[in-house]
Amino acid sequence: MSSVVDFKEVSTVGLETSPVADALAGLRANEARYLKNKFDHDFVVMDASEAEDVVAWIHNILAQERDLHIASRPLQACVFEADGAKRAYVFYESGLSINVLYGIADGDKRAVGFKLSDGMEVPEELADKFKFARQKSKLAGTIRGSYFVIKGEY
Repeated sequence: MSSVVDFKEVSTVGLETSPVADALAGLRANEARYLKNKFDHDFVVMDASEAEDVVAWIHNILAQERDLHIASRPLQACVFEADGAKRAYVFYESGLSINVLYGIADGDKRAVGFKLSDGMEVPEELADKFKFARQKSKLAGTIRGSYFVIKGEY
């Protein structure tokens, strides 16, 4: 079942099994606010079991580009197009959020972003491969983020 993420009334619905559910809900709401303000897009997520193709697409990019395999269970995911790019998100039980920006036209920007919820440890599979910058958010507390540029075609 899909649902629109409300960034005014932050809810943990769909994220309850995460040990950092409140922070992850804030991170998800922060993304919803950004997408609404930047693209006038309502951020709609669904249970990861209903979006297995999205999760598989992101996991394939991670495996092919950086030999990364996320250990945490995906809870929610979504995919949509905005501003000439395919955008996909997965929110994991650990508190990790991964998003893919995949420009549709040749030569457009393509990247994978990682965001860590406030209070979570850096996942072991990312710890030695990425440095995380800190950003403050009213909705999510302190967000730590990193990214890499996608070189292949997916």
